[in-house]
Amino acid sequence: MSLNVALQMDPIEKIDINGDSTFSMGLEAQKRGYKLYHYLVDDMSFLNGKVKAYARPLILSRDLGNYFKVEKTQCIDLGTDIDVILMRQDPPFHMGYITATHILEHIHPKTLVVNDPASVRNAPEKIFLTRFPDLMPPTLITSNNEDVRSFRQEYGDIIVKPLYGNGGAGVFRITKDDQNLSSLIEMFQEFYPEPFIVQKYLPDVRKGDKRIILVDGKPVGAINRVPGKGEVRSNMHVGGKALKTIISKREYEICEAIGPVLKEQGQIFVGIDVIGDYLTEINVTSPTGIQEIKRFDGTDTAALIWDAIEAKL
Repeated sequence: MSLNVALQMDPIEKIDINGDSTFSMGLEAQKRGYKLYHYLVDDMSFLNGKVKAYARPLILSRDLGNYFKVEKTQCIDLGTDIDVILMRQDPPFHMGYITATHILEHIHPKTLVVNDPASVRNAPEKIFLTRFPDLMPPTLITSNNEDVRSFRQEYGDIIVKPLYGNGGAGVFRITKDDQNLSSLIEMFQEFYPEPFIVQKYLPDVRKGDKRIILVDGKPVGAINRVPGKGEVRSNMHVGGKALKTIISKREYEICEAIGPVLKEQGQIFVGIDVIGDYLTEINVTSPTGIQEIKRFDGTDTAALIWDAIEAKL
């Protein structure tokens, strides 16, 4: 199969080639003979029913000092010149990202967008989770001071974090006797126009926050991310250590519960986070972890993703 593939992502110049999942997917695409293009979300336009982008033909290689080459920027019609778009810019959600999903709906699925743009827009990580109340820890989404205080009164030890954050940014643990809760609420109310999320602290996070990758609704691999000393966050962006792991019986049960919904919504590449027995996030925008999985157990998730994409085509 010969495909033209566009990577809608962040600047290629700033990625970590040893950890970036999009880079791994791009290499696999080249291995299959696909032609790659790269563009930023700001490079896209809608004109008289057509969706175009100012994109650069791209060649990737696993060479740390020279891992990409680009050719002269071209104005391409995403609806006719491109077969697959990987919508891979990092969260958080913002109106530029939301607008891009609306624009891409005009060409999907004729040009296959991965993941489905409407489904991604309707499934922000921490809100999508609420569709599965039996799987998630006690959770509050609010901007109300009294609701937060009542929640802490009930559960004692809590986590407060931005509703649309990513990479562990802005995540706070507030214990039962912590006197900073009021100030923290004020800060969130000042800096975020939307509500924030409060969850019961799960002590099992010390054992790890497991990232499980699902491809077309099926679990294919996992890594365990353990917080560093003195940290409550396990995200690798903030020093969490990735360890080899297996998917437990409980985690398979979680995947079986959410997998059919993901498949129905066109969510081909999804990463979920599990702490202990609880599902804590469903990452549909730009999941990471596939390079670590391959290093640990040899599972080539990038190849599995492209197999699923080819089956859709």
